Amino acid sequence: MRVLIRHESILLLVVIIALFTLSIQAEQFATIENLLNQGRFLTEVSLVALIMTFVIVTGGIDLSVGSILGLSAIILGVAWKKMGLPLPVAIGVALSVGTLAGLFNGIIITRFRVPPLIATLATLALYRGLAEGISQARSIRGYPDWFFILGQGELLGVPTQLWIVAFFTIFTGFILGYTTWGRATYAIGANEIAARFSGIAVNKTKLFIYSASGFAAALAGVIFVSRVSTTRSDMGMGLELDAITAVVLGGTSIFGGKGTIIGTVFGLLLIQTLKNGLSLAGVKSDGTYVAIGFVLILTLLISNLFNRSSEG
Repeated sequence: MRVLIRHESILLLVVIIALFTLSIQAEQFATIENLLNQGRFLTEVSLVALIMTFVIVTGGIDLSVGSILGLSAIILGVAWKKMGLPLPVAIGVALSVGTLAGLFNGIIITRFRVPPLIATLATLALYRGLAEGISQARSIRGYPDWFFILGQGELLGVPTQLWIVAFFTIFTGFILGYTTWGRATYAIGANEIAARFSGIAVNKTKLFIYSASGFAAALAGVIFVSRVSTTRSDMGMGLELDAITAVVLGGTSIFGGKGTIIGTVFGLLLIQTLKNGLSLAGVKSDGTYVAIGFVLILTLLISNLFNRSSEG
């Protein structure tokens, strides 16, 4: 825990420095309107990254979340527009499809012993292909006004989706940090064989985590459609990389057994802060990516140095 807290403290310090520096460089950056707007843009990747933390803590990875988001978005539009289902029912269908897609990932990984990287890389292509085949490269529009509350509405002056993210952050943080199931997740990532001999239902835990990952991606897809007012099959492309980057930057070990939700939240905040702040400061897109890469590497190097000194 000391190592994790130390890493998170360093990351929080970097976030504060970035916020202070960019607020000086760009006057519009520190405005309430801009910060809340950035919260809207961060919603989808946040929902995915929160559950991705569980996935990576077990020593796994899920590269298919972006494709599940796109597939769920298409299912939502098709179920409502073409099949004539009521929109609430269509939303339920989309969430169910995303959850089943995640469950399918878990079955391949646990029952057939396929490495998570290979399994989800394959389903990444499978789900994206299904989304494109079902949509036939056509977008779906014309959703009712009440649906836009999810992605464009506000509650007490705060975007609706930020309340959703806050709830999931607290919920997942409690589950991972303070429950027996969360400790089982850490045990699986630290030593799966030892976890099995300890009586932990390793396969069931993994199946549930990958199903939850699919559900989170589907929910992100529903909110994404509500925010942009349309459905397209290319939604969510590259989302998996942003989510994994935030999780690993937050201190979660890619080898499993270590990680926290609060670290993931700090990683998300740092990445979005740099993207938005540098853009408002007039930095070109290529320069923005260079700066983000430099800050990410520097943060991880500093954290590793502290880790080594504490272990020594």
